[in-house]
Amino acid sequence: MAKKEVKPFLLRIDPRVLASVQRWAEEDLRSLNGQIEFILRQALAKHGVKLTGEVQPADSSVDTDDRTTTE
Repeated sequence: MAKKEVKPFLLRIDPRVLASVQRWAEEDLRSLNGQIEFILRQALAKHGVKLTGEVQPADSSVDTDDRTTTE
């Protein structure tokens, strides 16, 4: 499996926020770094922001409505 590319980033953060995120990470069995990335990805998705360079699946234009119509 190929390793994903990661970019180191220095973050200044309120110690109380850091402690809370660390506890949350431990509860979810994630590393602190993994938890921060998880939170950021959730926030991006919530606001409809796509990751740079993200590729849409080939069949993304297919209607995924599973309801059947009876006429």
